[in-house]
Amino acid sequence: MRDDLLDPRAVLLNESAPDREAAIRRCGRALVEVGAVAEPYIEAMLERERTISTYVGEGVAIPHGTNTSKDDIKRDAICVVRFPDGVDWDGEPVTLCVGIAARGEGHVPLLAALADILLDPDRARTLREATEVSQVLKELV
Repeated sequence: MRDDLLDPRAVLLNESAPDREAAIRRCGRALVEVGAVAEPYIEAMLERERTISTYVGEGVAIPHGTNTSKDDIKRDAICVVRFPDGVDWDGEPVTLCVGIAARGEGHVPLLAALADILLDPDRARTLREATEVSQVLKELV
């Protein structure tokens, strides 16, 4: 994965959220805070979730915006937000959200790289259980 996609400030490892919407908002806020997206992108992430769940299995969700939200993306980026106590994601417990912002087809290689990591049980577990930003950066960058 390109090393310019993950700002260490967008790695949040001890968050909590009462529900899926709050978890997605926290991911969106992380992307806003590092200057990757404009504020309206957060609503586009919620709209995407209403259309199709971004849960991918193994306690991981990959929230991202809709195709119409591309103009709200300033640069391709990801955030990694860990919810140690879990969040109910339509009946599935999610402990790790990887939020994505990508212009054009930039999300395709991002999703492929994430899939490779998440399909490796040891690497996926490392991400789900990470307590240090450096652990996340080592796996993703």
